[in-house]
Amino acid sequence: MGKWRCILAVLLTAAGVALLPSCCVAYKLDPAKIRDVEYTVTDKEDVPEEFLERIEEAKEEPFELSYADQGCLYAARGYGKQKTSGYSIEVTACYEAERAVYIETALLGPDKGEEITEAATYPYVVVKMEYIDKQVIFE
Repeated sequence: MGKWRCILAVLLTAAGVALLPSCCVAYKLDPAKIRDVEYTVTDKEDVPEEFLERIEEAKEEPFELSYADQGCLYAARGYGKQKTSGYSIEVTACYEAERAVYIETALLGPDKGEEITEAATYPYVVVKMEYIDKQVIFE
């Protein structure tokens, strides 16, 4: 009798595990704009220290980070190590959708004729906005 109980328990457990993925709900993030979000590009001096430490730890590689502090949401995008100076980042859009805040950025290379230094740089941008309790997605 004990042997059959054990076999039954194993079969029921296997059936439960097999059905588990069908219980999960997946949804697609819809980037349809609800509204533009007002933001400011924040100087390094105005970034919360804890967030700045996370940026410094991540800057060698491309990164996307967000941080909430005192009713504000900070979002940072870095493009990793570059071989020269002269790079900048342009924020081309910042808007709220149903389930996320979307931030579009572009890495701009040195201008033609601009004097550049052959030294490693780590370009990143930090955007500050009102706190919105949604995922931040960079494009």
